[in-house]
Amino acid sequence: MSATSQPTLFWFRRDLRLQDNPALRWAATQGNPVYCIYIHSDSADECCSGGASKWWLHHSLQALEISLQAAGSRLHLFTGDPEQTIEQIVTDTGATAIAWNRRYEPGSIKLDKKLKAHYTDLGLEVHSAPGNLSHEPWQVQREGKYPYRVFTAYWRASLKHPGLPVTPAVKKIPASVRNRKIKGECTLGKLDLLPDLPWAAQFPDQWKPGEKGAASNLRALLKSRISNYDTGRDLPAASGTSRLSPHLAFGEISPRQINAAVAAKLKNKTLAADENIETFLKEIGWREFAYHLLYHFPQTVAEPLDVRFRKFPWKKIRPDTLERWQQGNTGIPLVDAGMRQLWQTGWMHNRVRMVVGSLLIKNIGYHWKHGANWFLDTLVDADLASNTMGWQWVAGSGADAAPYFRVFNPVRQGERFDPEGRYVRQWVPEIAGLPDKHIHSPWTASPTELEQAAIIPGTTYPHPIVDLKATRVEALDRFAKIKAAVV
Repeated sequence: MSATSQPTLFWFRRDLRLQDNPALRWAATQGNPVYCIYIHSDSADECCSGGASKWWLHHSLQALEISLQAAGSRLHLFTGDPEQTIEQIVTDTGATAIAWNRRYEPGSIKLDKKLKAHYTDLGLEVHSAPGNLSHEPWQVQREGKYPYRVFTAYWRASLKHPGLPVTPAVKKIPASVRNRKIKGECTLGKLDLLPDLPWAAQFPDQWKPGEKGAASNLRALLKSRISNYDTGRDLPAASGTSRLSPHLAFGEISPRQINAAVAAKLKNKTLAADENIETFLKEIGWREFAYHLLYHFPQTVAEPLDVRFRKFPWKKIRPDTLERWQQGNTGIPLVDAGMRQLWQTGWMHNRVRMVVGSLLIKNIGYHWKHGANWFLDTLVDADLASNTMGWQWVAGSGADAAPYFRVFNPVRQGERFDPEGRYVRQWVPEIAGLPDKHIHSPWTASPTELEQAAIIPGTTYPHPIVDLKATRVEALDRFAKIKAAVV
């Protein structure tokens, strides 16, 4: 049988890059032609079905197609159930091998195991590789067999384990009969990823999806922002974060590439080893820890890791209250700024994420899943592992969770990290005229100050959705009872 009749399938998922892509490199070096495929399925993808993620995915796939063409290949797009679609592709192409990079969401693990067993039994070579993490979730464990539940211990242990190496970039992919069209494939437009409404109109000004955009963001970080990362990352009005999270979420860059780039800069004395570098690398470590948790405790996507929270008395949802939180109309400026930034840009500053989550969970009293679901729908960096860990952390029900008595006060947080109100004024312009001392608590301004700022409480800007002090006391009481429970 000729080589052209024995193609290999490479299945792109959340690894939309040619650099450090071990499974793609394996496929490209087997001596057989390669079909590069992508299958879109809302029902099968546990973290890429939200509106903001779809916008990013559309543009990331566009960028990937350009990169594949430069490497002598092309991207074959499909929509539908992955299991059925791969069956049809194998039948149509006569593929004798399939390769992919592993994913770690519960449904993805189940699907991968099923596909691997099925096609191995049929005589196909199935190759899966660790393409998305620095350490596989099972590599760093206590005594080699117990998963960690505290980040600091996990982080220290991970430093003792050599991370997976960076795989050389794939520069040439053997084509298959000029990459003929496969039965059932469709165009990018047919995937219907772009929103019908113009809510994402500002996204292109904020982001450049794709492998090149990821590399550009990393260069910008290492050139300037990293020198003040330790403090700058906490200031929502500043450009102090890495802006790499959506690129990592879609696999346009790997954590191994990031770690290697930092190591190279340190070796060349371009960067100095200091708290800024350590803090940044720990942030990459937190992402690894999130996948460690998701792999070992998959139930935490829907259930609390701390079993005492299974019977927690969450308040009944009032749709109007939840909607006010979602739309940034809570009457609490820092929260409203964050929720509006999220809606308009597909992203929210990390410290503000903790503040808006604390308000929803502890002051309003709603189950953390309502916030987690909203974030998965509206974040361009939506990631099941990080999202689950973050919301359970704020709720106090997860691993290394915030203590139950930590209730983020949005006024104090604003005064500390946005003292001049720059962030609030950018996203909540209707109260921009308030003096700095009242910008985070309009209800403390005098009638004269409100009039001068053209603010009519309850009309031009809403009254606070809750009494922060009273609901904090109530939350402490409810959470204390749970923490004291015996299981």
